[in-house]
Amino acid sequence: MPGALDAVLARRSWSKVNDEAPTHEELLELVAAAGRVADHSSLEPWRLIELRGADRERLGRAINKAEGEEGASSKPLRAPLLIAVVASYRKSHKVPRWEQEAVASGVAHVLSLLLDEAGWGVIWRTGHYTRSKAVAKAHGLKKNEELLGWLYVGGKPERSRPERRKTVDAEKFLSRMP
Repeated sequence: MPGALDAVLARRSWSKVNDEAPTHEELLELVAAAGRVADHSSLEPWRLIELRGADRERLGRAINKAEGEEGASSKPLRAPLLIAVVASYRKSHKVPRWEQEAVASGVAHVLSLLLDEAGWGVIWRTGHYTRSKAVAKAHGLKKNEELLGWLYVGGKPERSRPERRKTVDAEKFLSRMP
């Protein structure tokens, strides 16, 4: 049975996926597990928004509005399921805003690993319009919330050859305190 190290080493971003997607029920189990990330004071400063079908078209219109363009962007149609990652900041004298955003990012990353391990293709997409009023309104964001991007999720297409990822040179990034 593969472990966490195997899952992390096998992870890659899937920019192209097919029209299959996990069900809402399948997602619930993975979100429950992803929510176990380290969370100082257990604030749970995050939430996820599931976008399927017409939700993606509505997002496309909001993206174009943010860009000052007519119609709808086709970007949200690149996957059958988008999961909006929202940092939902809580008032705390102990946990600063940046740490709460790190928790929301951690949930998204762990969820992407879990989805990948379950056989789904995932890529985390962002863009400057994540901070636009039109896109925030489309997601129903509150004043204490920020959109960090979307996990685009779908079936992994058949590949003729597997993509190889560059190995990280750990010596370059790990040092002792001076």
